Amino acid sequence: MNRLKRMLGLLWMILGPAAVVFLFMQAREKTGLAAEGVARTNTALQWGIILFIFIPIGIGLVIFGYYALKGEYDVSEPGLNEEKIAE
Repeated sequence: MNRLKRMLGLLWMILGPAAVVFLFMQAREKTGLAAEGVARTNTALQWGIILFIFIPIGIGLVIFGYYALKGEYDVSEPGLNEEKIAE
């Protein structure tokens, strides 16, 4: 089970940047399809906000995956987390 968790950590590390790249591709496409003028400005503003919100989420996925890959979330003995907190 620990090996599966670590492999999922690698998946999270790949998924974070892949999602951000996909969002950038969508933003470019949707902004390019918008009509000139106010419509294009509004679309660019909306996608800018979306990217501003989701880039930190993608970074968080990479960090979460890194710790999962290192095995930081593995608990092999009951009460192990309480011992780490006490130290």
